[in-house]
Amino acid sequence: MIAETGLAILWLAAALAALQLIGGALALRPQGQQLAGLVRPVAVMQGVLVLGAFAALVALFVTTDLSVKLVVENSHSAKPLIFKIAGTWGNHEGSMLLWVTIMAVAGAVVAVIERRLDEPTLIATLAGQAFISLGFYVFLLFASNPFARLPHPAEEGQGLNPLLQDVGLAFHPPTLYIGYVGLSIAFSFAIGALVTRNVGPGFARAMRPWVLGAWIFLTLGITAGSYWAYYTLGWGGWWFWDPVVDGRWLAGSSRS
Repeated sequence: MIAETGLAILWLAAALAALQLIGGALALRPQGQQLAGLVRPVAVMQGVLVLGAFAALVALFVTTDLSVKLVVENSHSAKPLIFKIAGTWGNHEGSMLLWVTIMAVAGAVVAVIERRLDEPTLIATLAGQAFISLGFYVFLLFASNPFARLPHPAEEGQGLNPLLQDVGLAFHPPTLYIGYVGLSIAFSFAIGALVTRNVGPGFARAMRPWVLGAWIFLTLGITAGSYWAYYTLGWGGWWFWDPVVDGRWLAGSSRS
């Protein structure tokens, strides 16, 4: 039931993202201003729900539910706990769910703490963030379902790609994703300010922490990833130069 619950929660989060986008767009019109109070709570609830969906996927990996296709392809009952957890995002579907989870939670944080922008600009910002998130929800639900079940449970999982069985997988993708998604918040702030034509000091003050935070996490993620690639793949250290080697690329490598 965990997989079905996670998928249902993901669908509901996607519906709330659509509501956040439509409600935000209508609230910017004179005849739709009564919808302004809807956008913040919807953004918060969307973040809570998608976080719950991601937690459900982690639970499936931790318990090694061999009826779930993603678990069978990327985990094994004998794996250490850290590799079971990291295996959640050591694949295409799980990494995309991690991405949209960070994106939705970041939008929820903006909805809760941001008080420096005027209400129309904040609403436009949250609507912009919902628009970006909605694309990922559509991709996950229709083309890359992380909760898909097998017709019959497997006897054992195939295990995590040997290249990914490293502590680097536990830290590199999450820090890198936080950096990328932090920049999506900055983008949404810019869209909100342009839509409402409120490009001023308040807009700059609201955006600055997200830009700096994203830069810090991107630096940490790329540094960790380059070191991981250096000591894992070797090749004379040439992989150390590649800042884009991460779990998504390595997950596509052949299994031993």
